[in-house]
Amino acid sequence: MAVIEGLKKAEKGAEILYIGATNGVEKAMVQKAGIEYRGVACGKLRRYFSLQNFTDFLKVPVGIWQAYRILREFKPAVIFSKGGFVSVPVVIAARMLRIRVILHESDLMPGLANRICARFATKICMSFEESKPYFEKWGERVIFTGSPVRKCIFEGDAERGYKFTGFDKHRPILLVMGGSQGAQQINELVRGALDELLKKFQIVHIRGRGNLDISLKRRGYQQYEYLDEPLKDIYAICEMIISRGGANSLFEIALLKKKALIIPLGNATRGEQVENARIFVGKLGWSMLSGEIKTADFLKSVEMAFESEVKGKLEFKNGTGEIVKLILA
Repeated sequence: MAVIEGLKKAEKGAEILYIGATNGVEKAMVQKAGIEYRGVACGKLRRYFSLQNFTDFLKVPVGIWQAYRILREFKPAVIFSKGGFVSVPVVIAARMLRIRVILHESDLMPGLANRICARFATKICMSFEESKPYFEKWGERVIFTGSPVRKCIFEGDAERGYKFTGFDKHRPILLVMGGSQGAQQINELVRGALDELLKKFQIVHIRGRGNLDISLKRRGYQQYEYLDEPLKDIYAICEMIISRGGANSLFEIALLKKKALIIPLGNATRGEQVENARIFVGKLGWSMLSGEIKTADFLKSVEMAFESEVKGKLEFKNGTGEIVKLILA
């Protein structure tokens, strides 16, 4: 969305099409922004044994055919791909049609989807300078741009935030979020520690689609499946954020100069969130928890993170402008 905003500003007449998963969680947000959305079948690229690997494998050629038809009809001059399993059929179809591809890797370590797509990309953009060792084999096609960050996150209004949540200005506000799909571990930690946390904090909790808990009704606690437009106003009123280790969220938190406790996904992934978090923790003095976490350890870490100050210079780069230039080149 940050790149789309930048493209609209730089190229007033640009026609933009968003290709995502058939039932992608981003569909509503994209359409709300006035962007056409087309869905394709896509198989998740798992690194562990699952019967779904067999059925998902069959979705890949279907997705390639669907993407081929969509691209042949839309006739784009360039494709911008952010990785993820939905990008693979689109980038392969783009190669078949000889369409230029600009690829971006959010994480410190490139994911499997982007490693597949990289061989077809014209330019490969990276968020972290520390990623260079992982990108060496792609040579001069690789460029450090930083991560694209939405301009709107800096435009939050505190008064709107207080009105939206119903919170007061006399107690600190803690924002808890686990990405678009939520985070079961974080949700359970907050549930177990909620009464203790509410003695000091007011809490905005983004739980993920389908994860609302109607049994958790407390004064000073507001839960949501997902926040789009109001998120910038929540950013404006919160003093600290508890988050997973997704690179996009970490860059936003860093550029907003917020205190943070990061609880990255570990065993279920290739470890990219842990590595992302280590970069930010080392540079900014944030706190991090991983592995099996007990309620007492969680509460202690929240307190330590809140008492700590953000340190160091914020050298993180908003890559939106440079990526837009590459797309329009």
